[in-house]
Amino acid sequence: MKKFFARIHLWLSVPAGLVFSIVALSGALLLFEEELTRLRRAELYRVETAAGAAPLAPSQLAARIRTQLGDTLRLRSLRLPGVPGEPCLATFDGERRRLSVDPCTGEVKGWLESPALFRTARQLHRWLLDPPPAKGAPSFGKRVVGIVTLASVVILASGLVLWIPRTRRALKSRLGIACRKGARRFWYDLHVSAGFYASLLLLLMALTGLTWSFGWYRTAAYALFGGPQQSRAAPAQREAEPRSAEHGADPALWDLAREELRGRYPLCRSITFEGRTARIEPDPAARMRRTDTARFDDEGRIVSLVTHDEAPRSQRLRGWFYALHTGTWGGVWSKTLYLLAALVGGTLPLTGYYLWLRRLRARRAARAGVRARTKRQDRGAGA
Repeated sequence: MKKFFARIHLWLSVPAGLVFSIVALSGALLLFEEELTRLRRAELYRVETAAGAAPLAPSQLAARIRTQLGDTLRLRSLRLPGVPGEPCLATFDGERRRLSVDPCTGEVKGWLESPALFRTARQLHRWLLDPPPAKGAPSFGKRVVGIVTLASVVILASGLVLWIPRTRRALKSRLGIACRKGARRFWYDLHVSAGFYASLLLLLMALTGLTWSFGWYRTAAYALFGGPQQSRAAPAQREAEPRSAEHGADPALWDLAREELRGRYPLCRSITFEGRTARIEPDPAARMRRTDTARFDDEGRIVSLVTHDEAPRSQRLRGWFYALHTGTWGGVWSKTLYLLAALVGGTLPLTGYYLWLRRLRARRAARAGVRARTKRQDRGAGA
């Protein structure tokens, strides 16, 4: 049985290994993108708040942003922080970047955008530098990443089967990495032992990542956990509602809605206004984002409020899959474990290629030796 799994492991690893390394290593780089970006541009992510200073109303912030930027950009949303020291974030139609604004003075601090290194890493991780022309559309790179991710599930599972030792003595050697028994033993242990420790997290990343690659897999995964995938038309329609409503919205309505929401959420992480919708992150200390959604009418009165627990199960599953894929579910400690696992995952194909090539050389040398001995024996018999 192990011979069968060994063949499957090899036949899938040889063609998929290089792409697997690229996806794993680029994913490792993205794990701490937010923390590294905040560290690099700390002045855009932190504001100095004077004692007793109160945050401006949304309409005042919108007016001061317009004064500093002009009328060339149309405001789409405002994210009002509920935590002291954080900036207000504004987005605009046709602009992917976010604008950092002091919530108490309305001073524009600058544009927030991911560094080129992380943008390239994201395109490598998701599409192999071949992004789809539109969100949700197919592309060759996206398809290759999905196929390799699916193959990696079989590779990792078969690797775990091959790891299972036959004796207790073998178990001890499978759990450690020998550094003083030669290069081949070191690379073998690095592939087998380190791969074993990282396999469970790598499997978790692969199984959750597949929900972004294949619609049929996403549907099956959601159905498995009791949240049937909704049709594509419904989410698209829901996403279009806030944007279409925003063009007729007055930020003054956000002032009225904010006052009512502040009564319901005296403490929160943030409130984001877009159109006639407000998204509230109620827990300032939450590691996973739990968002409540409120809708208000043309007079700024809240007409509906859907909490995170009342949201459709498919929406909550989407958040869980994202957290399990990126390691955000446990804060910095889980992300550190994911980083180590992704780094090991990126080296597994490389150590596997090394061991495979050595085995091929050894077999060729053995065959050459057999042929040489046969020739000598034939010569001896002829003499």
